[in-house]
Amino acid sequence: AALPLVLPPLVGTVAFIFLCGESGILARLVQSVFYLETPPWSLRGWTALLLFHTYTMYPFFYVLTGAGLRRIDAGLAEAGRSLGAGSVHVLFRVVLPQLTPSLVAAGLLTFMTSMASFSAPLLFGGSVRVLTLEIFTARQRGDLELALTETVILAAFSLGALTFFQRYEGTRKFAAAAMKGTGRRLKPITSGKARAAAIVGGVLFASLLVLPAATLVLVSFAQDGRWTTQTLPPAYTLANYARILTEKDASGVFINSLSMSAIAALAALVWSFCVVTLAMGKGSRAWKRLLSLLVLVPWALPGTVVAVALAEAYGKPSPLLGSYVLIGTFWILPVVYFLRFMPLVVRAVQASMEQLDPALEEAAGSLGARWWQRFRRVTLPLVWPGAAAGTLLAFVIALGEYVASVLLFVPSNRPISIAIASELRDLNLGAAAAYGVVLMGIIAVSMIIAAKFERWRS
Repeated sequence: AALPLVLPPLVGTVAFIFLCGESGILARLVQSVFYLETPPWSLRGWTALLLFHTYTMYPFFYVLTGAGLRRIDAGLAEAGRSLGAGSVHVLFRVVLPQLTPSLVAAGLLTFMTSMASFSAPLLFGGSVRVLTLEIFTARQRGDLELALTETVILAAFSLGALTFFQRYEGTRKFAAAAMKGTGRRLKPITSGKARAAAIVGGVLFASLLVLPAATLVLVSFAQDGRWTTQTLPPAYTLANYARILTEKDASGVFINSLSMSAIAALAALVWSFCVVTLAMGKGSRAWKRLLSLLVLVPWALPGTVVAVALAEAYGKPSPLLGSYVLIGTFWILPVVYFLRFMPLVVRAVQASMEQLDPALEEAAGSLGARWWQRFRRVTLPLVWPGAAAGTLLAFVIALGEYVASVLLFVPSNRPISIAIASELRDLNLGAAAAYGVVLMGIIAVSMIIAAKFERWRS
């Protein structure tokens, strides 16, 4: 059910075009079945954007609401029924208030991810104008003042949404609604008709989830230049994979992406331990809340905002770096990835640290262990599974990053996402899909490893 999360935004957009675009497999299938002279639809505009964002972002609601349902107190619903309340009344007065934290969190994630969307509006937004594209266009034509103005507006919306969630999260209503209760046991479906309907619905739902990824795999074997008006590619080859994995210029993007993502993730891990130590140490509650909010700011800002801000700050000599200009070097993208995805690692480390029993460190200290010995022998082994899971998550998201990369990359650090966009521009559909499949495989393996670390922590 969380398969769309494995697809980076650009890869998911490409897969969606191959499947649902006016020249995609579904459109050609409908056109051939009903003998239509023109494609039955055009994947452009608001409808296309809403359809794509619904597919890629519903996992936020699925995952968070599912976790909320497992946490709510089923006894409250049963008590409501015993007092004569109907199902609808129980749903709106008992269940939904307990699910409100999960729904608000999922809504915030969806809102902020949609607002920062770049790939989908770029490829099939049509006449729809969004701030992320307007910022990119303004920078491309050299209108820096307009780009900065639009950047400030987009940042204001993002920070406003983050502030709202932070204030809501701190209310007593949120804390009460998020209390852990006794979950209700799932009951097996005994009715034959209900079981059949559930099976059919599950198969259809699974098919909808798998089709974009399966289409990407299929197109990756297509021979370029042979697939014109046919519903499916008429000829298949391994040449696309051979090219991207063996040719130096093509395979170099994998080394670039893996190295830059690894550098950013490891730097985020080290930084996270420093930040969490400060946040959980002695100090006022206001200082700790401010520090937590500041850490989340880079995550809340869209990639275009971060990229434009870095370009303006380090595109010329600066007080921090002196005469060294960061823009145009290999290191600019690792810095961007670090800033954008460091909050994910901080939250993972903080969650693990908060679960520690302070008595363990106190016992080690009473036995004469110094602070670095306590950290290395007591704290680190206990928080490592959660910290590693967060680091891997930041790593895999950085692998597919496109929004900031397209504004700041140089030939020496060209990542996979830029290579995919270049192949699409040159109409090398098979090579673009092959890049996407390899990237999807790397991300899937990394997420499996992260899940194992998470289970180890639990």
